[in-house]
Amino acid sequence: MKAIVTVMLKSGVLDPQGKAIGQALHGLGFPEVGEVRAGKVIELELNETDPARAKARAEEMARKLLANMVIESFRVEVA
Repeated sequence: MKAIVTVMLKSGVLDPQGKAIGQALHGLGFPEVGEVRAGKVIELELNETDPARAKARAEEMARKLLANMVIESFRVEVA
């Protein structure tokens, strides 16, 4: 079973990478782009058949390692 963990900076935390991406897009002729926030996506292949258990385990992994809970939030999707 696959779990997809999306990690993003919490709102209010400065995102210099997102700002740089936004400025680059403007420079490339995309003036319609507003605020940009950058994050990361982590795909986990889990040896688990129960979707609820897979999601719970992926959430535990995110809290313990994949996300810095002080400045980042995460969401988990199971496929």
